[in-house]
Amino acid sequence: MKSDKLTKWLLLASSLIIVLISGGIVFSLIGDAVPVFDKFGWRFIISTEWNPTEGREAYGALPFIAGTLSTSLLALLVCLPLAFATALFIGEYFRNSAFSSVLGTLVDLLAGIPSIVYGLWGFYTLRPLVVQLGWDPQGYGIFTAGIVLAIMIIPYATSLSAEIIKMVPNELKEAAYSLGATRLEVVMYVILPAARSGIVASFILAFGRALGETMAVTMLIGNTNIIPKGLFSVGNSMASVIANQFGEADGLKLSALIAIGLLLFVITGIVNAIGKLVIKKLS
Repeated sequence: MKSDKLTKWLLLASSLIIVLISGGIVFSLIGDAVPVFDKFGWRFIISTEWNPTEGREAYGALPFIAGTLSTSLLALLVCLPLAFATALFIGEYFRNSAFSSVLGTLVDLLAGIPSIVYGLWGFYTLRPLVVQLGWDPQGYGIFTAGIVLAIMIIPYATSLSAEIIKMVPNELKEAAYSLGATRLEVVMYVILPAARSGIVASFILAFGRALGETMAVTMLIGNTNIIPKGLFSVGNSMASVIANQFGEADGLKLSALIAIGLLLFVITGIVNAIGKLVIKKLS
């Protein structure tokens, strides 16, 4: 039918537009990053030096890669048990209760809060608390930024995981109960195997959000161009250095910042590719 052909062409056109936009972004980033790679080569990725002084310019992305991965991995480690437990609570154990409905609504609301709000909360609440506990004299660093990132991505991972858990067919669970399985056994041997690929995907998406987060990290990480020496060390992330220095950058420095953006794009792509392989093996 004509309507089916029209729909097919519209879908194809939409898909091609997405491909062209993605290709245009990559092409633009590569083109603007070429000057810094021409000058420093692949040393740009492994160098720790960042000196914008004219005549002695030297740029390296390693401190920012380390800061990004440190805060994001810490956020994911904190997020995993809390988001998973809350998703089970909402999606299975108290699925039809009023409290679960209210909690699910609250989680969805928290997932939509702008990152700058989390950054302000971290700056005025979490940072002074870290100082009072004596963990960090200034309250700036990987730990504070990572905890705020975790609080940001927990609602995101929880909401997606809970929806996946709710999608497990009741017939599978009822069959297990009819064979004498306990609630815990149904969760362990029916729900989790059926939903694990979707749950893994939700945490990968949450990790991807943490990798690219800008404002909350910028307000808390310390914005110091060094490789973090520990959880309570200051540092800088790829997104935060771009946000802090892009407005005044030109020439080789601008190219270096764009190259960092390209590396962030590549790292996110690698994480998503690994995630897809994991999901494929779990499916």
